[in-house]
Amino acid sequence: MWKTYYQPHTLDEALALVASLPEARVIAGGTDVLVELDHGVRPTTTLVDLTRIEALRYVREEAGQVRIGALATHNDIVASALCVHRALPLAQACLEVGAPQIRARGTVVGNLVTASPANDTITALTALGAELVVCGRDGERLIPIEAFYTGVRRTVLRPGELLREVRVPMLAPHQRGVFLKLGLRRAQAIAVVNVAVVLDLVAPLDEQGLVVTSAKIALGCVAPTIVRATAAEAALAGQPLQRDQMPGVARLTLQAMAPIDDVRGSAAYRRTVVVGLVERALERLATGTHAADWPASPVLLSTVAPEPVATSGEPLVPLAQVEAIVNGRAVRFSPHKTLLDALREDMQQTGTKEGCAEGECGACTVWLDGQAVMSCLVPAGQSHGRHVTTIEGLAATAPDGQLFHPLQASFIAEGAVQCGYCIPGMLMAGAKLLNEHPTPDLAQIQAALSGNLCRCTGYRKIIAAVQAAVST
Repeated sequence: MWKTYYQPHTLDEALALVASLPEARVIAGGTDVLVELDHGVRPTTTLVDLTRIEALRYVREEAGQVRIGALATHNDIVASALCVHRALPLAQACLEVGAPQIRARGTVVGNLVTASPANDTITALTALGAELVVCGRDGERLIPIEAFYTGVRRTVLRPGELLREVRVPMLAPHQRGVFLKLGLRRAQAIAVVNVAVVLDLVAPLDEQGLVVTSAKIALGCVAPTIVRATAAEAALAGQPLQRDQMPGVARLTLQAMAPIDDVRGSAAYRRTVVVGLVERALERLATGTHAADWPASPVLLSTVAPEPVATSGEPLVPLAQVEAIVNGRAVRFSPHKTLLDALREDMQQTGTKEGCAEGECGACTVWLDGQAVMSCLVPAGQSHGRHVTTIEGLAATAPDGQLFHPLQASFIAEGAVQCGYCIPGMLMAGAKLLNEHPTPDLAQIQAALSGNLCRCTGYRKIIAAVQAAVST
């Protein structure tokens, strides 16, 4: 798919490469870039992989802000107590992205740079008033998120620049925020519409209820970029947050919209749904239930990474060969393809299946340094110095020298093994869930398997097998 693959170790090295290789594409999570390359969108023969720049991997509090580095993943946000308590709409948006395997790899910054009006995190960060730190060899620029976008998939990024950091003002005790989305599925769904609402609230002395001092309402999938519903915001300012006023305020959001008809929904449907979602968001904020459905222990499908593998090579020289541990064995293979193709073609680990090659079906799920990932969306080079476990190696992770992993034995006992095409991915996701949550409840099992499609019958026996494995 590409001929040259770089892995810089510092931001300065990355900026030097990007400046000297204008034809190159930058990659981190890969969940957007690899799909685009496969479809011939913005093709390139050169990738600059940022994932070795550890200085860009953080979520932290600084100067009254949540600061998010360029390599922070959606799962990093979901797992961050700081984000859940002080930037809840962003955490809620990140939990809506893809499925656990996608959230483990996809970065918030990658979602922002892709610049689709359907991208969930942009809506949340717009309502939160985020700022973006863009850097190049000539220095840095601080850009309000609303000024970053110029159209569908267009931003103000200049050649040679990278988005280094996202800065999110932390919600104060008198502020509440919420993100809501409508998709065509419960997981792996591009938004039909999404909304984020952040309110500044005070409790007046006359006990008439909460009063809105200011509001931000951001709408996604209803215009070429994420838009603010300024008329609705103005109608809320200075007014009590009362149930009978919410429908009228929600209808004012229509003034900000210019939706289109597409395969996910008509323009008329989007208008109707946005009004309903905004009304629901206001009601949840008024009643203090905006965080009521946040999971107590979100499923990440990620456990502690093994020790890295010793490798050779220089960061500013193209990676010539991947050196990794696959199912306990040291191997070398080409960095010029996806991890899925390298496993199947270079190592004959054909238990890992290609279903969609777009991260939609989960058939290609493997473990990469303790994370369940969609191997069709991982450049093979990202496994350099890492540990990979495929379905062929799952039994070796069983306790006490058992012939099968307990989940494999449970799938056999419960009759959950069907055509064998999607089952390897189901097993890899389910086994990682049991690593992470040894006694998962039904909601956690459903979340863990949400990225895996069954083409044969359904999930009843598969879920029963996971439940049975818990009790063994």
